[in-house]
Amino acid sequence: MALDLDCPTCKTDDHVVLVETLTGTQRRLRCAECGYEWLRGEPARQKVALPTLDDIKKRFPKPDDVDPNRLARAGGLKAEFLKREPEPEPNVAPYWAKYQQVFSAEGLRSADPQDLKDFANSNIGANPGNMSVFNDAWNEMGADAGADRVGKVIDYLLRGTSPVDLEDRLTALIQDTKSFGMKGFKESLLTKVLCIAYPDRYLTILKYTGEAGKREIARSIWGLELPDPEKVNWTIGRLILWSNDLLLALLGDGFKHQQHAAAFLWWAKDKG
Repeated sequence: MALDLDCPTCKTDDHVVLVETLTGTQRRLRCAECGYEWLRGEPARQKVALPTLDDIKKRFPKPDDVDPNRLARAGGLKAEFLKREPEPEPNVAPYWAKYQQVFSAEGLRSADPQDLKDFANSNIGANPGNMSVFNDAWNEMGADAGADRVGKVIDYLLRGTSPVDLEDRLTALIQDTKSFGMKGFKESLLTKVLCIAYPDRYLTILKYTGEAGKREIARSIWGLELPDPEKVNWTIGRLILWSNDLLLALLGDGFKHQQHAAAFLWWAKDKG
């Protein structure tokens, strides 16, 4: 059987036969004259299974990673803080109830543009910071176009299905990979939308990193070093939501509401 391949020993292909077909282009050959066997070609590359979202999340810091001494210190600060009754915030509950309705699918279709602009500039229950970029974009677009764009952003964040994971929709909106993104309506306002839509689920800490971001709070109170978004390839949406879940787990019970819990985090951060 002529394979146009010479036996390394006999220097001829007159007696070379195919013994076995392996993966890729690799074959096992034998010289029937001298009995020598060898491999020819390249094996198929092994496909590496991509990690799932759950696999990746398992690598994120967890409450069990906290040093026991830091955990005890944080527990003492919490006990001290909870001895004081929080100042009542009578305007938060009705304000958030209003915007829970505004952010519903039906509410967004008939929302007053002024309500959407006011939301972006309000610090009731959570302070999103300076909104000059958003306001400039809104004023340039006009109220109707601005409201339409903000409505699409909020509806996609809360009820979008592509991607299916909220973390990835949040990333898409922050990084402007969707055609309907709104300039200036980014991390702090998107997080504030989640806080209002799911008030028992999200802390009113609106930035992942910054002077009093989730990353800095975790380091100062519990000694946990959360990923630096500038040095890892983890998406910002995942960092934002997973750090929220971590802080909630570390906080435990006893707080009146999320504003109360956030007040503790800001207070305890400066006690570290």
